Amino acid sequence: MAATDSKLSLDAESPARNAVSMTQHCSSLYLQRIDPSRNMARYYALSIERNLFGEICLIRAWGRVGTHGKELNHHFPSEAEAAALLRAIARQKNAKGYVAKATVQNR
Repeated sequence: MAATDSKLSLDAESPARNAVSMTQHCSSLYLQRIDPSRNMARYYALSIERNLFGEICLIRAWGRVGTHGKELNHHFPSEAEAAALLRAIARQKNAKGYVAKATVQNR
């Protein structure tokens, strides 16, 4: 890295303790319910991420496959609470016929 001309410079390196990658704490689940006889093609996506302020969020997105759909964000004090809601919603959606198409866990 190039040297900086001042300790107050905006291009100074951030301390390592503050350099937390947003993808470091992420898990997600993508569910689909497709029934051609009813012209049904739905998706439900769940993702646990940290926002720009470091808060833990459960992001829920749903709609018709191929559309942007709707999105709702929940904020939690701990990742365990967010994961508990993710599991509860996944159980509800599985009971309604949604099938998991993809899961990602980065720890």
